[in-house]
Amino acid sequence: MKRLILFLMIGLSLFASNEAKAQDPHFSQFYANPLYLNPALAGTHGCPRLNFNYRNQWPALSGTFVTYSASYDQYFDNISGGIGVLATLDQAGKGTINHLTFSFIYAYHLKLGRKWRLIFGAQATWNQKFLDWDKLSFGDQIDPRRGFIYNTGDQPRGGTRGFFDVSAGFVVYNEFFYGGFTAKHLNMPNESMIVGESKMPIKMTAHVGADIKFGKGSRYSNTTSLSPNVIFQYQQGFMELNLGLYVKYGVIRGGVWWRTNDAFIIMLGLDTKVFKVAYSYDVTISRLTNASGGSHEVSLGLYLNCKKKPRGFRTISCPSF
Repeated sequence: MKRLILFLMIGLSLFASNEAKAQDPHFSQFYANPLYLNPALAGTHGCPRLNFNYRNQWPALSGTFVTYSASYDQYFDNISGGIGVLATLDQAGKGTINHLTFSFIYAYHLKLGRKWRLIFGAQATWNQKFLDWDKLSFGDQIDPRRGFIYNTGDQPRGGTRGFFDVSAGFVVYNEFFYGGFTAKHLNMPNESMIVGESKMPIKMTAHVGADIKFGKGSRYSNTTSLSPNVIFQYQQGFMELNLGLYVKYGVIRGGVWWRTNDAFIIMLGLDTKVFKVAYSYDVTISRLTNASGGSHEVSLGLYLNCKKKPRGFRTISCPSF
């Protein structure tokens, strides 16, 4: 049954009508992959920053979805903004369909008085999609009693496709508040690997949050805080609302998220001045139930020293994961 479900999923994605569209992969540790969430977050740490992310979605099902990501970003005084590069690899059906992307990002940082900052981000992305035809199975291979024993008469089609897309976003923040919006795939490129046209739909994300410090004036004022967050995403009729709450105590970070009609997310991590690391688990609450195995996600971040600290720079107080 699991194998049949996988074949149906792949078949629908490949041979559905021209109105069928794909959705982007997503991460539950939204802020552990800041450039993926919003290109305007490039350079918001000031000094060089490296992030690595791994997600394994529904591992109990055959043909799981696995996504990898790596990014680098830094703020530069001479261009009044941040530069970032982002690479992702999304694999479906044990590598049957692979989607590789490489992005270059520039984010312009603008001061709005003494307390507020505004950032505009632009992102250019090269996409490479690959279909491994040898891993597909077809109806003419099935014997009613003995299963998949025959060779298919279907001929390989498509296989690879490369295309370019652009995205943009903005972030506004002060010492306690942050919010932003991003729109991805603004040029809606054709991502079809077979025949016809399948335009990549625009993905829109709005995110907002706050950093509430505890024990003002005490020894806990800089080490303990509470951070409520809301993230809303829309793509081709698919809507997703995420409500989250983070707790910071010293170097320890904890968080819970509720993704409407899909999952309850629990995460725990450490954030020091040198590195950050976190693990999260998505408890499936949709009709799939937790028989899907939920979703596992791991993130690692490295903070590098600046040769020269940016002048008048203020970091954004958004969560680490």
